[in-house]
Amino acid sequence: MNIGIPTEIKNNEYRVGMTPAGVFSLVQHGHTVYVQDGAGLGSGYDNKTYQKAGATILTTAKEVFNTSEMIIKVKEPLKEEYGLIRENQLIYTFFHFAASEELTQAMIDAKAICLTYETITDNSGSLPLLTPMSEVAGRLASQQGAKYLESPQGGLGILLGGVPGVAPAEVMVLGGGVVGTQAALVAAGMGASVRIFDINLNRLRYLDNIMPKNVTTVYSTPYAIEKHLPSTHLVVGAVLVPGAKAPKLIKREHLYMLPFNAVLVDVAVDQGGCFETTHPTTHENPTYMVENRLHYAVANMPGAVPHTSTPALTNATLPYALKLANDGWTSACLNNPHLANGLNIVQGTVVNQAVADAFDLPFTTIESVLN
Repeated sequence: MNIGIPTEIKNNEYRVGMTPAGVFSLVQHGHTVYVQDGAGLGSGYDNKTYQKAGATILTTAKEVFNTSEMIIKVKEPLKEEYGLIRENQLIYTFFHFAASEELTQAMIDAKAICLTYETITDNSGSLPLLTPMSEVAGRLASQQGAKYLESPQGGLGILLGGVPGVAPAEVMVLGGGVVGTQAALVAAGMGASVRIFDINLNRLRYLDNIMPKNVTTVYSTPYAIEKHLPSTHLVVGAVLVPGAKAPKLIKREHLYMLPFNAVLVDVAVDQGGCFETTHPTTHENPTYMVENRLHYAVANMPGAVPHTSTPALTNATLPYALKLANDGWTSACLNNPHLANGLNIVQGTVVNQAVADAFDLPFTTIESVLN
């Protein structure tokens, strides 16, 4: 199969769809890999390294898309890339369709095969391709939260861990999944007083067992959230409903309950955000104020640490890329229902229920497009 890896063009996105090690594996299986000139530089991989791995370097994104049956990316196609995508071309990347009707309609119109990292499952019901980036984003959430709590950054001016004789910051983590767990661990490691909220009692029991003593688990209800907001300095939104829009747990009126210049970090921004006042930002302009509360909502947080996140992502995506390339997407998905769950749009048809529901679009079952 001809496989293309274009340069990511999202604002300050330094990751690349495949490391040279991943390219080498694809080439060893008999596939031809085309990498756009300079695509890996942000992650520390130059053209020569890709060529040594067996890749062919092409100058433009148009050449990569035109010569490839499967495109491996990191982030969703942007408007500039819509016209490059061909009918029946397999696009393997993060899409987060439920957050963008424009993107969804563009891929329907393109009649491409859209296989999303974020809805592929495994035997445990987890999301193995989303997990590594969730780990990175969760850790970054507390790291960035600590920075933006500083007064010169617009925050209220509190040290996350405090000092002897002065209390640490209070951190609220909404969601006890991968993102929330990592955010809580990093915030706790920096000395903060952390409350982590979830609606799954079994998950809360697990977290209660593994978390350090400065982390408290809380069963999440609107009442519980409102009770703790007045004493909270940093809120991390870490809620995920696979493939669907995130629920709005923090409403605009809740902002008035927080201290002035409190910081809100919304890791769920890719899925529309779990704060009502969230809108996507970039690494270039990461924050904005609403009602004197600082919001951080960068839509590609792991792109800031590509030397960590690119190899972590390739480790997860490569086994599935090999199945898709070796068997073709139809056979690969027929033989692996977990991989088939990654199909969201197939040849103009929406095959993910959450995406169809998000925009009131017709829904077709995955089985009907595979058989």
